[in-house]
Amino acid sequence: MSKSKRYYALMLIVVIAFILYVAYVQIIQDPQASAFLGFKTDLNHPLNPKLWLIVMRIHAGLACLAMICGAVNFADRIRIRHVTFHRLNGYLYVICVMLVGLTSGYMAPVATGGRSVSIAFNLLTMLWPAFTVIAVIQIRKKQMASHRKWMVRSYAFCFTNLVVHVLTWTIRTLAGSPYPVTYRISVFITIPLLLLIAELVIRTAWPGPAGPRHPADNNKP
Repeated sequence: MSKSKRYYALMLIVVIAFILYVAYVQIIQDPQASAFLGFKTDLNHPLNPKLWLIVMRIHAGLACLAMICGAVNFADRIRIRHVTFHRLNGYLYVICVMLVGLTSGYMAPVATGGRSVSIAFNLLTMLWPAFTVIAVIQIRKKQMASHRKWMVRSYAFCFTNLVVHVLTWTIRTLAGSPYPVTYRISVFITIPLLLLIAELVIRTAWPGPAGPRHPADNNKP
């Protein structure tokens, strides 16, 4: 098995496990998000728990859908043999990213951890759509290799919530710090960490040019 296929298999395992976890938390463990809402104290903006919960569910659902769309489109079999589906699925991914950014913009002002976390999430809502748009521009210029690199950078942000919560749990377990503090630290670490991981994947999984694609569709995402 090639290195890129091993990476892809590992990514699929993580994606499936995370989506199942999100479904468990949202449906069974804490459908009202009361535990997480309990950490939102001393906010600079008023919080409407019912509206926040609705937006959060939309946000989580769209993020999971973007994660699935991205995972599917990274499959070489889909990209090469089912070009039309790859393109339509790519459009769906773009829509999901934009809507996730929109919902994140609503939730950022009341982010757990305070104003600095809000700023970090606002930065993320600019970077993620920007990387995605650049990826679309590159494929329209028939730059397949560049398109894939920017898609890797974009897709890395699908794992933001996963990495934040893993780091939060790890730091709290090791240091015993309060949740808002560890959450803040985790957010600050996660954004540059995901960018670094994306670059490592780009440089190690696909060091050569992108694989073949139907020439008539090279200008479509």
